[in-house]
Amino acid sequence: MAKETHVSAQENGQSAFAVDIEVGTHLLRGDEPAAMGGGDLGPAPFDLLTAALAECTAMTVRWYARKHAIPLDRVRVEVVHQARQEPTAEGKSDAFSKKVVLDGSRLSDQQRAKLIEVAAKCPVQRTLERGSVISTRF
Repeated sequence: MAKETHVSAQENGQSAFAVDIEVGTHLLRGDEPAAMGGGDLGPAPFDLLTAALAECTAMTVRWYARKHAIPLDRVRVEVVHQARQEPTAEGKSDAFSKKVVLDGSRLSDQQRAKLIEVAAKCPVQRTLERGSVISTRF
């Protein structure tokens, strides 16, 4: 059976676009920046998507380091999302650029290379790369 994630977003009236987002037992707030007509009360949708990629990458690297007893002190991931006006030759309009910083004075070059390889295999990245099927109903 496929793993399911259930999320709900509901307007909260605190700005033109502000929503309360329920993810399991967690409550988040989303909004658009003031320049887009929102109140900047929380991250915008593409901010959350970009954050999900950074979070997943960091967690995947940490998981692999723990599983293989790699002496990684800390991992930091920075992600930049760009929505292009014109699609690439492959038909892709969005681009994500990831920078993975691995702290650990005892890491070998081989371990660093493996962790960077693993960083490209996080589930969120794989989902973004292969695309998804989205159905809408009422």
